[in-house]
Amino acid sequence: MMKINVIELFAGVGGFRLGLDLASNEESKFETIWSSQWEPGTKLQYASQIYINKFGPKNHSCEDIQEVVEHKFNQIPDHDLLVGGFPCQDYSVARTLSQAKRIFGKKGVLWWSIFNILNMKKDKAPSFLLLENVDRLLKSPSGQRGRDFAVMLASLSDLGYVVEWRIINAADYGFPQRRRRVFITGYKKGTKVYKKIKAEKNINKWIEQKGVIANAFPIEKIKVRLDEFKIEGDLKHISDNFSSNKPTKSPFENSGVMINRKVYTTKTIPNYSGKRTLLSDIIIHDEEKIPAEYYIRKEDLYRWEYLKGGKKEKRKSKGGFEYFYSEGPMVFPDSLNKPSRTIVTGEGGSSPSRFKHVIKTKSGRYRRLIPLELEKLNMFPDNHTRDLLNGKQTPDVKRAFIMGNALVVGVIQKLGESLLKYI
Repeated sequence: MMKINVIELFAGVGGFRLGLDLASNEESKFETIWSSQWEPGTKLQYASQIYINKFGPKNHSCEDIQEVVEHKFNQIPDHDLLVGGFPCQDYSVARTLSQAKRIFGKKGVLWWSIFNILNMKKDKAPSFLLLENVDRLLKSPSGQRGRDFAVMLASLSDLGYVVEWRIINAADYGFPQRRRRVFITGYKKGTKVYKKIKAEKNINKWIEQKGVIANAFPIEKIKVRLDEFKIEGDLKHISDNFSSNKPTKSPFENSGVMINRKVYTTKTIPNYSGKRTLLSDIIIHDEEKIPAEYYIRKEDLYRWEYLKGGKKEKRKSKGGFEYFYSEGPMVFPDSLNKPSRTIVTGEGGSSPSRFKHVIKTKSGRYRRLIPLELEKLNMFPDNHTRDLLNGKQTPDVKRAFIMGNALVVGVIQKLGESLLKYI
């Protein structure tokens, strides 16, 4: 059996690991040999405890990844595949890459932890990358549309990788949640995939049908010409000047490939006609199995209806400036005949909210979703987030927060199955 050694960064509670385990087969196996999970400003480190409870403490790091890279780099083993859902904040390069504190932003620095691992591993850098982020990465920041992604692509190209990406809405391919995320795959120079992309005369075909992502998630035939452009200059120059004329639109579309800093990008449309999982397929219909605190009290219902409803109100800022605040209505209660809306980190707790899910039961009562249902919407095993170390249990609010930060496991499984075909 061929083993693909994996390290999982920003591991959360192991969504990548679960998906890759499911993607493994009799001939090839993804084996996670090291993992890292650290939540800044959190004393109890719930996600890391859950990870250890499920997968064991061996080769798991619960330290700031920046500190590990800078001071304990020998802890990070050589590996074939690096995976991670790194935070999307700010990737601007403040000074040269040789300096320690080189970028603005509190969490954006975590991208550079990935960069440093790849750079410091040199010829032993992983052959493959599988990364996940929020879809706004392709158009951030608002003042320089696409700059952050351009810095990422250029830095990966300089390290010898070709890259492909796609924004995937999990529900477009039958999964139970409308969760849009950008998935980024990288292939190092010398790998079979790298050579195939370099030799491809028609990049349209790679994006449309031949690529790792296209194989996992089919799209309709591309009918327009790809946009092409080169990312020029060193990383500091890109950070300062990319989209500096402040266009209203990012040059990066929802799909694309980057080869030697040459970008090929286009808008693609999903092509899926299989079974679709709806919210009604996920929820627990037996009302007696739902804890009482998840039902909304009649006296609180008006507040939920107000927050979910459309509004245009005159408000006043702290400085005394008056303005009109407006927002459109949301479906209330949530439709059971569609995949769920995106789970957010603020899903937990009983206080009324615009963004929390609320469903109507057969008896006519309204209730929030319980942690088990949130796990199912992300395709995690039942009660995956329930148990901590030493027999303790995770508070429901934290379980909801963790699922708001998680990914849809099925998406990773499909990408892992596709990647195996190219290794």
